[in-house]
Amino acid sequence: MNEKVELRHLRYFAAVAEELHFGRAAERLGIAQPPLSQQIKSLEELVGHTLFERRPQVRLTPAGEALLEVARRTLSQMEEGLNSTRRVGRGEAGKITVGFAASILTTALPEILRTYRERFPGVELRLREVSSAAQAAALSDGGIDVGFVREAVEHGAGLICEPILREEFVAVLPPAHGLAKRRELPLGELAGEPFVHFPRAVAPALYDQVGDACRRAGFQPLVVQEAQEWLTILGLVEAGLGVSLVPDSFRRLRWGGVQYRPLAPPREFTDVFVCRLEAGPVPAVAPLIEIARGFALGPNQ
Repeated sequence: MNEKVELRHLRYFAAVAEELHFGRAAERLGIAQPPLSQQIKSLEELVGHTLFERRPQVRLTPAGEALLEVARRTLSQMEEGLNSTRRVGRGEAGKITVGFAASILTTALPEILRTYRERFPGVELRLREVSSAAQAAALSDGGIDVGFVREAVEHGAGLICEPILREEFVAVLPPAHGLAKRRELPLGELAGEPFVHFPRAVAPALYDQVGDACRRAGFQPLVVQEAQEWLTILGLVEAGLGVSLVPDSFRRLRWGGVQYRPLAPPREFTDVFVCRLEAGPVPAVAPLIEIARGFALGPNQ
């Protein structure tokens, strides 16, 4: 006989074992009694032992009592597995890897992640610092499931980048700089000032955006020192090596005595994008993006 014990056999058997009545078990299962009796008989043939004594009343044999424990454990494990699968499908469980550019940690990103963890504790959240320039490749090869970047990453078909946050650029000046006395600065006032900047390879779109803003103000930034880390840039500004332009959220970094000054109109803005694969994203990514949308900032915030 090639037939094997299936889950339906165990489900039918457990119902009869718990009801100790074929009629009530059939009603509970939503099937007629004769097919149920036939399924139990088939199971007994597969097991090789009688599972129930039918007369004078239905009761389990020793073999039946042993099988009931196995059946309950198997059915419980299957139900638990199905529930876990459903949670993953709904984005309530599983794991996701989130990539982020370093400059975004000063925005609402920490609060976005905290909110997500509170709402979806069943999801394992992994974080990776990935430069904006490298995030398209990381998404494509599966290194990250979703990425937060400054300005839309250069990408081809298959990736979606959605703007979620906007903030102004501000000037950051050494503590004793003469322009630090001003409440706000026309960007053109920084013409001729030495700049501390990051290499274009770190974040090409953001690098070009800073350069374009300066050119609109009538000058080409004179970069005298480059640094890949934002904290390094602030430290070099504090040391008096030059000035820089940074996103407004960097005001949270009260680094030494550096001075932040807003730009006079027309102001310049930088956007934060969330990027993901267009096809087949991990289900848990969708609620994270929805939470991020809830933190979206207008241009005057």
